[in-house]
Amino acid sequence: MIIRTIAYPRAGLIGNPSDGYFGKTIAFAFRNFSAQIELWESPELELLPSRRDHSVFTGLKDLHQDVKRHGYYGGFRLLKAASKAFYEYATERGIGLSEKNFTMRYKSDIPNRVGLAGSSALITACVRGLMSFYDVSISRHSLANLVLRVENNELGIPAGLQDRVAQSYQGAVYMDFDKKVMEARGYGKYEALDTEKLPPLYIAYREDLSEGTEVYHNDLRARWLRGEPEVLEAMDFWADLTVQLRAAIDAGDRSAMHRILNANFDKRASLYDVGEGNRSMVLTARKTGASAKFAGSGGAIVGVYDDDAMFKKLEAAFAPTGIRVIKPEIAPGLATGEQP
Repeated sequence: MIIRTIAYPRAGLIGNPSDGYFGKTIAFAFRNFSAQIELWESPELELLPSRRDHSVFTGLKDLHQDVKRHGYYGGFRLLKAASKAFYEYATERGIGLSEKNFTMRYKSDIPNRVGLAGSSALITACVRGLMSFYDVSISRHSLANLVLRVENNELGIPAGLQDRVAQSYQGAVYMDFDKKVMEARGYGKYEALDTEKLPPLYIAYREDLSEGTEVYHNDLRARWLRGEPEVLEAMDFWADLTVQLRAAIDAGDRSAMHRILNANFDKRASLYDVGEGNRSMVLTARKTGASAKFAGSGGAIVGVYDDDAMFKKLEAAFAPTGIRVIKPEIAPGLATGEQP
């Protein structure tokens, strides 16, 4: 029997990057792309490489383009790290795993290194596959924590819980990472939002911009740890924007939504150099009347548009630069208001 599992990319709608700093965020998972895992019982444990792991090229130009598109690492290391962390998770909790082995393979069409959380999607799908194969039950919030553990501890990727929560719960999720709650139980307060109330959303992305999460977050975390007033104030600012956006969504106040999303990016751009390419994407979108902010760490933006005419303006504005614009299809999640 072949076990198949799936996880989706996410977009940080508001509040990022305060999720790693006891802030508040809203994010959603969408199914225009996916990371998929297949595994089956086999005599030996084997992880199969995918096209993103190949090491044979037609020439230096091909190698150069591959690195620009996928970075220096494929998905193989993610599967290996996730499997190791899953074993440790089970061992630490006294969960007995059967001695059977498996062969695992993956595929993903999530645009790489553009801040849509493709790595954590693959890890999430991998852990879901291992849960099914070994008949282990893990709660949604624990799954998010485990995926973060893989990235932080095993792979050295600095990140917060937002992406993993959105991918574990799916749908659109309001997240409050209150420090006292986090320190008391190890995870935040998560609540599913009514996706029917969400305004028309777009995502625009290109694959030749992103520096990867670790580039943008390293300096910010160091400044936060040093207690720089400007950075501490920004975290409170982004958390407050999250509360404001939730109220605007409930009220259907489209004008407020535009203002709040734009303010999220503007504050971020005031703290560090977001890159000329990223800034250009945001400004191009705003010229059409749409709002725009990072969907993650850079390389992709998310925003609100008013109608199909504005969406067509977005497509036309980005077409000459090869930037793709999509309408995200929200992945099915929890019932509205449901909490763990």
